[in-house]
Amino acid sequence: MDTLVRIQRRRSAPDQDAGQPLSLPDGMTAPLGWDAVAVPDRLGPLVVPRLPRVGCVYADGSQWWWIVPSDSDYALPWPSPARYTTGALVTGTARLIHRPAGTVPYTPPIPLYLALCRVTGTAPDWSRASSA
Repeated sequence: MDTLVRIQRRRSAPDQDAGQPLSLPDGMTAPLGWDAVAVPDRLGPLVVPRLPRVGCVYADGSQWWWIVPSDSDYALPWPSPARYTTGALVTGTARLIHRPAGTVPYTPPIPLYLALCRVTGTAPDWSRASSA
């Protein structure tokens, strides 16, 4: 199933006008590929203390971009106003504002998701009532 998801994403990849991918700092490796979650810059400082580990974070003046493993949006609707970006594509210029120790650039996606739910007042998707 994972392979099918990746194939579909490659086929429907955005064109170059969608932006340029965030580049990882020298010495970083991303064995799982990387995507990004963008949040308004006012929320970034509220999210940081809620995370067990902060990976690479970039800022572009209005948003913070958190590096997460590829496909971290699979079956997971990120809460508004967060925006998931396949391929970590950004328009404009983003600068690195946090580099973690070590060589792995990721912020763990589930803690990031839960922190964003908390600061936006959104119930996690799996805790919402479902209709049969």
